[in-house]
Amino acid sequence: MENEAVSAVVNLAPLAKSLAIGLSAIGAGLGIGLIGARAMEAIGRNPEATGKVLVPMLIASAFAEAVAIYGLVIAFSIK
Repeated sequence: MENEAVSAVVNLAPLAKSLAIGLSAIGAGLGIGLIGARAMEAIGRNPEATGKVLVPMLIASAFAEAVAIYGLVIAFSIK
């Protein structure tokens, strides 16, 4: 009986890995897309503010990309 429970958990590991990386990649992609869209909107409204918008946009994009990297690390840690 215990072997069946262990084999069921082992069979779900690929699903867990794919969900971890897939959901984090979708979240990061949406986040980076929204960040870029809002930054381009702000630059379009006020082109002189390009320097003030660019650095926070890049930092926010890096934080959003970190979410995908965390998902990848979790996917690799699932046995």
